[in-house]
Amino acid sequence: MPNFKLEVLKISFFVFLTLFVFANRVIAADSRVLGIHILRPEEISQAKSLLLEENQEEWKYITIPLSLEDLNRKDNWQEFFWKAKEAKFIPIVRLVTRFDNESWQLPNKKEITNQISFLSSLEWPTPERHIIVLNEVNHAPEFGGQIDPSRYAKILEFTSNWAHSEAKNYKVLPAAMDLAASNTSQTMEAFLYLEKMYAANPEVFDTLDYWNSHSYPNPGFVSSPTRHDKKSLRGFEHELAFVKDKTGKDLQVFITETGWRDTSATSRWLDSYYEYAMQHIWSDPRIKAVTPFILQGSPGPFAAFSFLDEAGQPNRQYYAYRNLIEKY
Repeated sequence: MPNFKLEVLKISFFVFLTLFVFANRVIAADSRVLGIHILRPEEISQAKSLLLEENQEEWKYITIPLSLEDLNRKDNWQEFFWKAKEAKFIPIVRLVTRFDNESWQLPNKKEITNQISFLSSLEWPTPERHIIVLNEVNHAPEFGGQIDPSRYAKILEFTSNWAHSEAKNYKVLPAAMDLAASNTSQTMEAFLYLEKMYAANPEVFDTLDYWNSHSYPNPGFVSSPTRHDKKSLRGFEHELAFVKDKTGKDLQVFITETGWRDTSATSRWLDSYYEYAMQHIWSDPRIKAVTPFILQGSPGPFAAFSFLDEAGQPNRQYYAYRNLIEKY
């Protein structure tokens, strides 16, 4: 005959443990990491409608590219930073060049210093100034039509050193890799690219303040969030392990692009996908921010990722993400 008191104690302990684990999971899943990726300063008003909550006290992140053409729009950018401060948005500014001959052109040192000088001339909303040095450079069209890890390592090191020399509290992030890319004439597998960067300059990753990741649900941007491989939402885990192995550093990470394509296969699962990601992946304490791509991508090649339709109205992507923000 079983010991009744012992069984009661076992059951009580099990219930306590279950509640403790659940409670901690909910606490860890915090909407403060949730932000959005936009393309233009003027989109900040739409971003506020998506991200802001009533009586919000916490700051949230917003990723935005700064092109060389933007250097002629100082008033627009200063207004954007003022509005970001009012909305409690922390900008993550991705440095890009200009698109020509079917690729983003390589920056020279003068262009890099001009961009940083431009950003230094602005009144930022936060003490830390986050910048990303280019984008998915393991794609030739993103890097002057070529695959050149050694050259990117030089550009990254120069940009990081110059930004830090400004004494403006810049926090430098590398270009995120396309983790789903294979080895072709126009792409290079992400970790091979990183290995070649490290071989060219073993100290290049030591110049960084944070990591930057595009952890998409691949293949096809439609996969379940339960996958664990490098092409999944957990791609950043593989990248952080790589950096740890090479440098011994435990970097925090900004996931500046992620999200599902809205298709007939994913549309009914968006809410549950976001819920799972929030509870089991984006609750990782190493994650500083998650800014899904993209707020306004319709019409155009990014329409399936867009949170607003062609008329600028909220769509299924928008409501699935908004529900997540409100829940956490």
